[in-house]
Amino acid sequence: MPYSPFPLKPLTTALCRPLQATLDTILPPRCPQTGQIVARTGEISADAWKDLTFITAPQCTCCGLPFDYTLPEETSHATEKESLLCGDCLAHPKPYHAARAVFAYNDASRALILGFKHGDKTHLAVALGKFMASTGKDSLVTADALVPVPLHWRRLLARRYNQAALLAWECHRLTHTPCWPDTLKRVKHTPPQGHKNAKDRHENVKNVFALNPAYSAKIKDKKLVLIDDVHTTGATLEACTKILGEAGAAQVDILTLARVTRQN
Repeated sequence: MPYSPFPLKPLTTALCRPLQATLDTILPPRCPQTGQIVARTGEISADAWKDLTFITAPQCTCCGLPFDYTLPEETSHATEKESLLCGDCLAHPKPYHAARAVFAYNDASRALILGFKHGDKTHLAVALGKFMASTGKDSLVTADALVPVPLHWRRLLARRYNQAALLAWECHRLTHTPCWPDTLKRVKHTPPQGHKNAKDRHENVKNVFALNPAYSAKIKDKKLVLIDDVHTTGATLEACTKILGEAGAAQVDILTLARVTRQN
């Protein structure tokens, strides 16, 4: 049964606890990666997590790309650390304020993400959302709302859930930041981005997204956090950010589960 992004009412949750405890005793929850027994359904075992490459400083203060070097000790001034930009952000300024991701998209994380995104393992949103809320805490604490990247209705019908919306709802549950899942609409059904290069990806998302008219006044002067599963070239994220900026959003930050750290 697909994971529901909507929080259960307290009474319902209380009534379910004894039943869940009984089920966990008979059929202990297991890590979807390793098959090891874990404390709660949707959690990842320690052995699975140790194979993931978590993104930490130093990283580009704009797009979040991790650097392959360590900052020297003498780089102590906050203004110096806050202005560390990668070559791409210096050459091509981004429309968003800052982008952050939990871990690098590589062999270890790919199976986890594809299982969540295409394999109906929607219960993983519980564990993955927890890590996203921790990684994005600086943005989430001051955000007015979370906005997931939308799917076209045809793809949503085929997949039956929007993985970005599930992650956004889990971040909402943990941080209480409002979630506006229908702020953006995908108005064109485009081919998957999977095997496209950066140039083709940007071309593929031109005029694909639009603002839901119901939010025209609502997002004006608001600080928003755009949520998605993977940050690859940034084409989709930048297209969505531009729509929000044109509608009057004061600031847009990006929060994703993973990001590609090396571009072709």
